[in-house]
Amino acid sequence: MILFPVFIFCPDIPTDIKNLAMDPPPPPPCQFRNWLELPRDVTASILLRLGAVEILTCAQKVCLLWRNLCKDLSMWRKIDMRNLGDLWDMPYDLETMCRHAVDRSCGQLVDINVEYFDTDELLHYIAESSSQVKRLRLVCCYNISVEGLSEVEVAAKLPLLEDLEISYGPLSKEPLEAVGRCCPLLKSLKFNSQGYRRPRIECDEEAIAIAENMTELRHLQLFGNKLTNDGLKAVLDGCHHLESLDLRQCFNVTLTGNLGRRCTERIKYLRSPCDSTNDYEFDAELHDTGSFDDDYPSGFSDIDYFSDDYGHYEFSSDSDDPDYGDFDDYREFYMY
Repeated sequence: MILFPVFIFCPDIPTDIKNLAMDPPPPPPCQFRNWLELPRDVTASILLRLGAVEILTCAQKVCLLWRNLCKDLSMWRKIDMRNLGDLWDMPYDLETMCRHAVDRSCGQLVDINVEYFDTDELLHYIAESSSQVKRLRLVCCYNISVEGLSEVEVAAKLPLLEDLEISYGPLSKEPLEAVGRCCPLLKSLKFNSQGYRRPRIECDEEAIAIAENMTELRHLQLFGNKLTNDGLKAVLDGCHHLESLDLRQCFNVTLTGNLGRRCTERIKYLRSPCDSTNDYEFDAELHDTGSFDDDYPSGFSDIDYFSDDYGHYEFSSDSDDPDYGDFDDYREFYMY
């Protein structure tokens, strides 16, 4: 059998058709997401990333859905009153706003952060209203007196407290003694101040108060403290469960010999006095000067060193919509 080749004629395919077959289809036109269609739990998760100031002055005024979400007590189990603007130029009263946020928690508050504006009266209000608080953070709260946290009426009403931070505020042994006696569950303490080398001032009162009253501590940060080797020994003797210890800028401490060996063997995460401060959240620059003022030996107050990465917010509480009439209660935050 003889085979003959067969030729099939195929017309040329236009170039534009070939390119069309090879190129992927164009993406669909961009569609804008309607935020009101997000599931309620997703919207709540987004709002929880805001601070209390943003929620009370901005977010809850966006629409009624957000307004209702912002009134849910689950939004207020954690209250972050971080100061996001120039305290002296703010048109609203942060203390009034904080009280309102505490009221919204309906006694379910477990975590609160206050910066710059706290007072003895506000601290009393928080303790009276929120017996379930587990974390209390007070930063640059210079209006709190030494007696503010020392009073049994405050410390005794926080029996579940596990995490306490008092940084750049009324630093003394009395609050530590009161909290240690009244808060047996305390596991973490940050008690920080501005560090300096000159003038050389030694004080072990706070370290001894911690050693004698906070024996269950796991984590301790004493940035810039004036304790000496004797104070450190007391802490090691009294706090047998310590896992982390931050002694950065505690320049009266010398981690050599038996004491240094004891720290490295006992403490899993140890920060020495001269360790890097790059990961410290506040300004750690040393400002040693020749000014030996009694209140601020380095010539500056602690507040001068606090990192002030401020933002600025403008607000308007005006609305012609009758459905937003219940927004009027926020005008009480404004001071003028």
